[in-house]
Amino acid sequence: MAMSAVARETVFALRRQIAKIEGTLPERLEAPAGSTPLDAARSDVTIVRRGLAVASPDAFLHTGIERLDTALGGGLPKAALSEIHGLETRDAGAVAGFALSLTSLILREKPGLPVLWIGTAEIFREAGFPYARGLYALFGIAPEQLLFSEAPKLLDALWIAEEAARMTAFAAVILEIRGSPRLLDLTATRRLHARAQNAARPVLLLRQAGEAEPTAAPVRLIVSAAPSASRETVAGPLAGSIGRPAFTVDIGKSRTALPGQFTLEWNPDEHAFAERTENSVAVVPVPLRGADPAPASGAVLAFAAVGSPAPASPTACDQPSRQQRPAHRSPRRAG
Repeated sequence: MAMSAVARETVFALRRQIAKIEGTLPERLEAPAGSTPLDAARSDVTIVRRGLAVASPDAFLHTGIERLDTALGGGLPKAALSEIHGLETRDAGAVAGFALSLTSLILREKPGLPVLWIGTAEIFREAGFPYARGLYALFGIAPEQLLFSEAPKLLDALWIAEEAARMTAFAAVILEIRGSPRLLDLTATRRLHARAQNAARPVLLLRQAGEAEPTAAPVRLIVSAAPSASRETVAGPLAGSIGRPAFTVDIGKSRTALPGQFTLEWNPDEHAFAERTENSVAVVPVPLRGADPAPASGAVLAFAAVGSPAPASPTACDQPSRQQRPAHRSPRRAG
């Protein structure tokens, strides 16, 4: 007995729902008979090739660096939670600068929407706020496009982030957290990731000076500051000058599981990334005379006491008696 069109469509919808829950869709998922082209266009085009979920190119935020986008499987997912990790507190400026660079790329696609930056009072006291007058000069972001929400506690910051992530009035939501708090567990990040998927908006989780813990974010980038190259002029590099901001980006987690390290420079004029394949800036300058090793130390000898005959062959093991030791060498009293 032939299956009716309604039954076929029901079975097809159930198969897609099960595949979405499992995280894998069939290689080819044909639309049911009798469906219109509009229904086919609305259907999910995500497929699986060799065990890797491949989505439409429009589902990713392209960084403009082909090697990085390829390693990430297409770029940063637009409708997902992405983690930007700084291993130490001194990397807070680099993490914030990299997040602002991504925000500039996001606002290029959604120019009329603001971005909400959420953090606790502790993180804003430690890392500070972005300089409003420099936002437009370096990233093309107007000060009114970047909104800040300072929460007294982490629990409040998480609640604000969850509520903001479900809104389509923001182009993106940024949540900045310090350390590895217990409240930011796998359950909390799953909620943020689900809200980002439903609203089709990116949520950036900035982790400052925290350990790499399991989260629901499909992408984790470890960002630190890289030495800036010299400023380019018509006559060539200007010696002793500071060029464009540079970041060292390590892929800690991605949907492709491909590791990689990249040195990216942010072009404030074109508002785009550029990859630096080799670092020509030395952190410690090399001596002009070449290698200059320290001289080898000789044997430490003890002097003979006054009035006593000098030893025939002094050795390095000879030490002065307790009476001959200076007062400042005596052991300190406890307490």
